[in-house]
Amino acid sequence: MIIGITKEIRAHETRVALAPETVKKLQKKKFRFYIEKGCGLDSGFPDSSYEGEGVELTDSATALSADVVLKLHKPTPNEIAKMRKGSVLISFLEPYLNDGTIENLAQAGIEAMAMELIPRISRAQSMDALSSQAGIAGYRAVLEAACHYNRFFPLMMTAAGSSRPAKLMVLGAGVAGLQAIATAKRLGAAVEAYDVRPETKEQIASLGGKPVELDVGESGSGVGGYAKELSEEAKKRQQQLLSERLKKQDLIISTANIPGRKAPVLILEDTVKGMKPGSVIVDMAAANGGNCPLTEADRVVVKNGVTLIGYTNFPGMVPADASFFYGNNLFHLVNLLFPENTERPDLSSKLEDEIVAGALVTYRGEVRTKNSSEKSQKGASSATAGSSVRRTP
Repeated sequence: MIIGITKEIRAHETRVALAPETVKKLQKKKFRFYIEKGCGLDSGFPDSSYEGEGVELTDSATALSADVVLKLHKPTPNEIAKMRKGSVLISFLEPYLNDGTIENLAQAGIEAMAMELIPRISRAQSMDALSSQAGIAGYRAVLEAACHYNRFFPLMMTAAGSSRPAKLMVLGAGVAGLQAIATAKRLGAAVEAYDVRPETKEQIASLGGKPVELDVGESGSGVGGYAKELSEEAKKRQQQLLSERLKKQDLIISTANIPGRKAPVLILEDTVKGMKPGSVIVDMAAANGGNCPLTEADRVVVKNGVTLIGYTNFPGMVPADASFFYGNNLFHLVNLLFPENTERPDLSSKLEDEIVAGALVTYRGEVRTKNSSEKSQKGASSATAGSSVRRTP
């Protein structure tokens, strides 16, 4: 069986689906590889790092013609046209967008698995790419905040004077938010965090953050550890209660994001106007409109003296480790799907497996998960301050 790895063509993407270390682990299982030349250069992986027995460095079309194609982002129509009927594609597919990609894959006879639909169960933790990438995003978001903040994070005492620790608020205690709390604490900031789910207080406190409690009149706890959407009345009350607290912060890391839908507004324009000049907001929902209406996607802007960071691919700013983590997620999934290296991929014996049943969106020419949009949004829906990505159990 041949596995194909291509260079990601989405703008600003620096990651690759498999790092060389993971390719070597699959080589030991006798998988062969078509790897597009230069696919790992932006991650710091030269072509020479992939070379070995059973590896052919080739062009994009050949890599896409493999039995199993591993990607980060959904394929374009042109890429789908180069894939072979009966092949297996594993990638983030954004099924909640309903843009025709899933239907095109089915018509082409490609059996596709969406990484964002991997179920949140214990045996699937090693395959949970949403969490692996969100943790990296939370870490990098804090570093960006520190780089744009014009003061120290920690308490600094010197002969020339002293500075107080920076006050930082994290909105959302999902995977990204929890990693942001931990990173900001390591840098010495005084960290507070808020989530609509009361059960996250213990997690926040365990990382050294101070849980913020707001009485919005209802609980934000949903099914399976996710947040549920608040009523309009509760949202308005939440915005009002948050506003006064946020004005006192030096830095805000906001993680509330709902894939396929406009991000909830948490940071009002009036709140930004009330913050001190030099304050920093990292809006991790910028790709979906932002948690602050002043955020601009993929730009750093200064408005009312406050710096707003709207980068949309934080994992891509740490590409080597992000690619390594994502590749390991794929490695465990490939091991589940193909415990033995056969001549051609065959998923027929795996259809009843809970992980496969949850993530397989096309099979033998048909859209297997017609409600993939609903499933994805049900799993990702956050109320207004919960992260869109999963929390570690």
